[in-house]
Amino acid sequence: MLYQLYETQRALMAPFAEFASASAKLYSHPLSPFAHAPMAQRVAAGLDLMHRLAKDYEKPQFDIKTVKVDDVDVAVQEQTAVEKPFCRLLRFKRFTDDHRALVDMKTQPTVLVVAPLSGHHSTLLRDTVKSLLQDHKVYITDWTDARMVPADAGPFHLDDYVAYVQEFIRHIGPEVNVISVCQPTVPVLAAVSLMASAGEFTPRTLTMMGGPIDARKSPTAVNNLAMNKSYAWFENNVIYRVPPHFPGAGRAVYPGFLQHTGFVAMNPDRHLSSHYDYFLDLVRGDDDSVDAHRTFYDEYNAVLDMPAEYYLDTIKTVFQDFALVNGTWEVHGQTVRPQDISLSALLTVEGELDDISGAGQTRAAHDLCTGIPKTRQFHYDVVGAGHYGIFSGRRWREKVYPTVKDFISRFNQPEEVLPAPALASKKRNGRATKSS
Repeated sequence: MLYQLYETQRALMAPFAEFASASAKLYSHPLSPFAHAPMAQRVAAGLDLMHRLAKDYEKPQFDIKTVKVDDVDVAVQEQTAVEKPFCRLLRFKRFTDDHRALVDMKTQPTVLVVAPLSGHHSTLLRDTVKSLLQDHKVYITDWTDARMVPADAGPFHLDDYVAYVQEFIRHIGPEVNVISVCQPTVPVLAAVSLMASAGEFTPRTLTMMGGPIDARKSPTAVNNLAMNKSYAWFENNVIYRVPPHFPGAGRAVYPGFLQHTGFVAMNPDRHLSSHYDYFLDLVRGDDDSVDAHRTFYDEYNAVLDMPAEYYLDTIKTVFQDFALVNGTWEVHGQTVRPQDISLSALLTVEGELDDISGAGQTRAAHDLCTGIPKTRQFHYDVVGAGHYGIFSGRRWREKVYPTVKDFISRFNQPEEVLPAPALASKKRNGRATKSS
């Protein structure tokens, strides 16, 4: 019932949001007589803020049209490589007439970025993808809003997530390097473990960033909620049915609007301050700050529904049973054994100020992957970075990306012919160490 009430409220607010937008333009357009009235700038700023608080936010686009390769502007085309009911595997295909850039692109490593299915769309990793495209062939998982998946497509469990990752890795082939960000570190490790146990090829490198491999370490507010509430509590309090006017009508989901409420509740003062600063920037005419605010919140406020089965499985498996680290996790009847991975290199990345995945949670992967030689295991702490800073923004571009790029480059060949060099320590105001 809550979902239906939310949709009713959203429908009622839509005309007011559009009215606020039109009125803001009426008080700000230089040709409008109202723009010259006293306090016009403040009225326009207030109406614009009202519009943004009341409007509905649709899924953003990656909108990556070009990228520089060897200082050459290269065209980028977004292609669907594999389409599944709950996810598309996207490839960012690069094109150029420059012979030198073309030769380099053909020899560059292939990367699969596994985006989180945890509320926001995969476009949250736009900065990650744009950086990687300079030096890599890039694929990414683009998860579908569950309310857009017809009920007859069936349920989607955590085990299905693992199977999707395996299918995408097999589709790309043995040359793949996998980067998992946040939530997917756990199912990606499971997927690769099962492939190793079955004697299949595994990715040349595994980069795991800010994920809850072992959520018992340095638990955050997110971890505490998942651990302190019972499975039944989540089932009864956050799971609702999709309303009739969506393709997925009747499907049980964890609604995006509830997730967004949780995101905002984690740092309400920060968001309140940000919106007030936006109002002041509009009044002052600070277009750069206004555009930065809009860009961030267009992404942050765009959320998707998660399949209920997947969400509840994750709560139980990752945050309550700790099945991966306890060695009790079975996927489709097969035990997940990270110790069977032996041919992949492993890099874990954590942010010093991460308030979603605490210190040590991602690094715990090294304790599980005992089959990987120590000369192929590395960890990088990003000093001064929060959760989003390890994959987006200045710290990602200046600190994390060079480390990830170097790691993939060094180990981007079959293990049998690799001379096993040590990863150079990074001095970019961070700490890169061999895992022990």
